[in-house]
Amino acid sequence: MKRLLMDHWPRLTPAPVAWHVVAAFLAVNLALLGFSMSLAAAPVGGPIRIVAFGDSLTAGYMLPARDAFPAQLERALKAKGYEVEIANAGVSGDTSGTGLARFDWSIPDGTEAVILELGANDALRGIDPALTKRNLEVIVGKLVARNIDVLLAGISSPENWGGDYADAFNAIYTDLAVQHGLVLYPFFLDGVALKAAFNQGDGLHPTTEGVSIIVERILPKAEELIARVMARRASAVEKL
Repeated sequence: MKRLLMDHWPRLTPAPVAWHVVAAFLAVNLALLGFSMSLAAAPVGGPIRIVAFGDSLTAGYMLPARDAFPAQLERALKAKGYEVEIANAGVSGDTSGTGLARFDWSIPDGTEAVILELGANDALRGIDPALTKRNLEVIVGKLVARNIDVLLAGISSPENWGGDYADAFNAIYTDLAVQHGLVLYPFFLDGVALKAAFNQGDGLHPTTEGVSIIVERILPKAEELIARVMARRASAVEKL
């Protein structure tokens, strides 16, 4: 600051001094100096804010809130030393289309990552895979445009719709992950689907134990998602 004043003082003193101009000059430079110091001292970090966006498999159908997927995953990540907050934005019955319809108010400002789990109800209803893919692609595009990192959780088609349908549907998630560079967990119900011990009476929705298995298996992908968020944060700091 002293050097800054010395550099400018000769231009201010030869003419009659307008002290209100000098005062304004000092105020502006002090404000700029304070702003720079505040940037340098601003805390970098805090909890990574993740939204789990999906259907009943995310929402935790018929389970206590603490046993739903987002809550169990948050606890598992915290146990490994990660500072995270995972919001539950699952809605039972959602298809890719109804998920898209509520997207804008479901993903709040400040979200850094999303676990996207949609499509199970599309497959159960036999919705055209091309439509499901288009809806998911729009959702992914909105997330990418907001610089939100994405973990895409895939779903497999039931066999009753035939091989052609299953092939087209199952390819959706790999195609989107490759196209947009997403973290991919190919099958959300891996280790749980069709296993009575880990599903409720309907045979479709995991029990608390079933959700625990999902969390255990998806955990490495969740850590990969967090690594991407941390890299993005580091890049933002470097640009300050």
